[in-house]
Amino acid sequence: MTLSENDLWLLSYYRSSEINGALFFGRVARTLRGGPLQANVTHHFADEANHAKYWTRCIEDLGHPATKLSGSYQDQYLEAVGLPANLMEVMAVTQVFEKRVIAQYRRHLRAGDTHPRVRQTIETIMEDERWHVKYVRDALEEMAGRYGQEYIDSTLARFTAADEEVYAKTLAEYGERITFLSGPDLPFEDPPSAEGTP
Repeated sequence: MTLSENDLWLLSYYRSSEINGALFFGRVARTLRGGPLQANVTHHFADEANHAKYWTRCIEDLGHPATKLSGSYQDQYLEAVGLPANLMEVMAVTQVFEKRVIAQYRRHLRAGDTHPRVRQTIETIMEDERWHVKYVRDALEEMAGRYGQEYIDSTLARFTAADEEVYAKTLAEYGERITFLSGPDLPFEDPPSAEGTP
């Protein structure tokens, strides 16, 4: 299959965002003391690196090298909200961002002409993304005693507003490349709470 220029750009954008996610979570994992959260963040780091690998292979399987891009969605995030001030803010921005990733991939799956190889890649990645939302949600619940639920809720609200702003800006800047993904977000359903990791 020959990818259109816009399709190649979008898949490369996904790849670039996953690389940036891996680098971010690698840095966070290095700062954490041993324990369940350190293990989960390290797992998250490995997932993000694997997702970049999956996109690289997908693009290559469709007959192209990935396009080198200078920026990613996360870069705009940090411009909008600044660096997280503490571990709770790291988890809060992660929760909001991971929900955005799931919404974006769900939009892509709804597109009628999504290539089966692209669909397979998204579905594989979505399994990990659902777990990311779950473990981060659980971590935030455990942090309520230390930070206070009101502070966590207001932080999530602040990052959600920033996410909406960044997503609107991204659509305005690159909208012609992703017109087939237009439409409202589907409501996000949190994965069930359960012990352990996948």
